[in-house]
Amino acid sequence: MEFKHIVRIANTDLDGNKQTLHALRKVKGVSFVFANAVLHLTKIPKDQQIGTLSDADVERLARAVKNPLEIGMPIWLINRRKDPEEGTDKHLVATDLTYARDNDIKMMQKMKSYRGYRHAHHQPVRGQRTKSHFRANKGKVQGVKRAKAGSKKT
Repeated sequence: MEFKHIVRIANTDLDGNKQTLHALRKVKGVSFVFANAVLHLTKIPKDQQIGTLSDADVERLARAVKNPLEIGMPIWLINRRKDPEEGTDKHLVATDLTYARDNDIKMMQKMKSYRGYRHAHHQPVRGQRTKSHFRANKGKVQGVKRAKAGSKKT
């Protein structure tokens, strides 16, 4: 068995020197809890370097990340329950997650929901205040103009 410096899972290159738990977190859509659950269900040690895993283990890990329901993952750990288009439960990772998120935002904008309006106008969506933050589109804060010291108004 040889050491692999780069392991590819879900179209993501993972550093072979890292522990399996921490390396899996580099895949977009895989959180700490999700990675922990996948490793527990596939019975792969968390603290083993991912570069030392056999090809069969890496393949089993990749399949588990793509289709976690097949290995018995609890439904509440899945990131896309009741998908609006298909109505199925699935877990999206990497580019699929980005694509689905962009489509969700476009759908909100198309139906002219409040959240869609806020996304379209580059405003905060979740109720944050806008007086001091989110000033990218408003310009720099002006402040109060002071009169020069030598000139007095009469």
